[in-house]
Amino acid sequence: MPLQSMSPWQDLGVTASSATSAPLHLVLGDEELLVDRAVHAAVGAARAVDETAELTRTKVSDLTPPELAELVSPSLFSEGRVIVLEQAQDIGQELADAVLTYLKDPADGVTLVVVHSGGGRSKAAKSLPTALKKAGAEVTECAKVTKPAEREAFVRAEVKRAGGRIDAAGVSALVDAVGSDLRELSSAATQLVADSGGKVDEEAVRRYHRGKADVTGFLVAEKAVGGDRAAALETLRWAQQIGVPHVLIADALADAVRTVARVSAAGRGNPNQLAGELGMPPWKIRKAQGQTRGWNAAGLAEAMRTVARVNAEVKGAAADPDYALERAVLDVVGAKQNR
Repeated sequence: MPLQSMSPWQDLGVTASSATSAPLHLVLGDEELLVDRAVHAAVGAARAVDETAELTRTKVSDLTPPELAELVSPSLFSEGRVIVLEQAQDIGQELADAVLTYLKDPADGVTLVVVHSGGGRSKAAKSLPTALKKAGAEVTECAKVTKPAEREAFVRAEVKRAGGRIDAAGVSALVDAVGSDLRELSSAATQLVADSGGKVDEEAVRRYHRGKADVTGFLVAEKAVGGDRAAALETLRWAQQIGVPHVLIADALADAVRTVARVSAAGRGNPNQLAGELGMPPWKIRKAQGQTRGWNAAGLAEAMRTVARVNAEVKGAAADPDYALERAVLDVVGAKQNR
């Protein structure tokens, strides 16, 4: 059984009719949207072969080896089965051994899909992905999308998947408007393709979001790292009034500070040449190079501590997330001014 590895975005767009059915799938990673798509694709591939295939989803923590044996045993009526083992990073040694024993002699008509975050506390959990790969699993990587360049690639893939095209300015505007949540980015990309006739640009994004794109966490962050205290507070309060989530503002502030720090450390090189090294688009590097003026190493270190603090505060550590964000914005501005 040959090992196949799938990319997390483009290949997840396959339809059930075009997918190749495989008896063993490993969905590896913890980006929820991508995991859901990978499982859906695996189930669709199995049902393209047998549309009556019965689906069973269960957490490994709720399963015993005898129950697994019953799930994967051949049907008396030759009916197909799709078994999805969820949260396999919590698997114990006994159940892991049962899975690997089954794979030595798998049943016809049974598709086993193992969903694993890539981590795990026990030795059995940590070693399971490697063992499944050796057993010939079709692997779909679903790692968290954390880098700006990866998020932009996701947007481009989503627009293409919906049958449209998007330019660089449109990608930037959409990420700025929506934030980092993949489900929201996917939904917005799909809707924009439908609304714009397939061609998505910055104007289409801003028209779709009706001004919300103009006042987002990214604009708050831009004003803060630029040292503009009054404008940063004004845009923050407006963003709060129109309901921009606290987490998105904190994420944008952290991204802006990290970007300035990385670009500052890289020096005043050509943005096009630095793009590959920093993993950022040239336009973003060019913009950050302008923002680095006035920052020094001590100020950037202070700002990094601030954005780490507010990230925890908006996720529950602070009683008042609005106040936590305002304090963070002021601290970032102050970190630049106190050079």
